[in-house]
Amino acid sequence: MPQYYSDPSREADPHALPDLEVFAITDADRVSDLTGPTDENETEYAPGWYYWYAMPGCLPDSDPIGPFPSEADALIAARADAGDQS
Repeated sequence: MPQYYSDPSREADPHALPDLEVFAITDADRVSDLTGPTDENETEYAPGWYYWYAMPGCLPDSDPIGPFPSEADALIAARADAGDQS
């Protein structure tokens, strides 16, 4: 999954790690396909582009957020959402 910085100004910081992943879900994939097994209450997501916050090598910090029509739209929404939380 492509990883990005929720705050693009951090990309130049050699000590900062990307904290955002943008990805596509097709054919109503199950979240368990992305994160591992869950209980019988698995959630299916509509096809489209999603984002979630996650540090490299770690499990996501949020559920998938979306769908968006394109990767660029998901990235814009994620960065706007991260800016609203500051």
